[in-house]
Amino acid sequence: MNRAIFPCLPDDTLAAVNTVGEWLAQDDVVTREAAQNVDFVVLAGNAVIPTIDAACRFAAAQNVPLLISGGIGHSTSFLYAGIAHHPRYHVIATTGRAEASILADVARQFWQVPPENIRVDDQSTNCGENARFSWNMMKQQLPQAEHVLVVQDPTMQRRTMATFVRVCRDEPVSPQWVSHPGFIPQLQNSDKGLVFCGGGEGVWPVERYLSLVLGELPRLFDDANGYGPAGRDFIAHVDFPDAILRAWEILRHDTILTDALTSRSLI
Repeated sequence: MNRAIFPCLPDDTLAAVNTVGEWLAQDDVVTREAAQNVDFVVLAGNAVIPTIDAACRFAAAQNVPLLISGGIGHSTSFLYAGIAHHPRYHVIATTGRAEASILADVARQFWQVPPENIRVDDQSTNCGENARFSWNMMKQQLPQAEHVLVVQDPTMQRRTMATFVRVCRDEPVSPQWVSHPGFIPQLQNSDKGLVFCGGGEGVWPVERYLSLVLGELPRLFDDANGYGPAGRDFIAHVDFPDAILRAWEILRHDTILTDALTSRSLI
């Protein structure tokens, strides 16, 4: 097998991947009115350039505060690589720096987000800390925020929203959390194997995206092994539509998909 090319998938499996990917991405910004009501943006550190751009673009256009959360964690190297290969952002220093510090430079230098509108949490190293540290900072600095846009890697968007809900579970008052991944990833078969629709600039390699999607669903289950209240209690309960459960069964049992990921040591 040519490891540079991910094999095409059967139609049913491809449809299942895209169904699950769209669900994980959870985009609540479906109307202009929903976007205009937002008075604060939280960008959780990640390496997906279209997502980063969306958060910065939104904060700049709406002239609202942008809180960027992210220290140095196990995935920070992917952000370093994404910035280094970007045609404009490559001038930003990365090595040894927290994700939030790098993304704050992107917001200031390339999206003209005013420095006074930028808050930085450079200590969080996982999804739970992103939510907890961001919420604590918001309570101290902008407690009047009512509608908060949360932007995260699309594969982690639904979990991130459930984490914010869990963090605020015992709060007397909390904002309305509005989910927005910046874009919805979609895959297609091609003569070059499995590829992203639209070219996939600034996103994951196909095989990494697939491994993230397959690894994400078990975390969302509310059972002994999941992150829900019945398990590790990291997130609020997440309801699974029947279509997502059916798609998950297809993905779990497709040997072309699992063999290709196994050969790349991704599952």
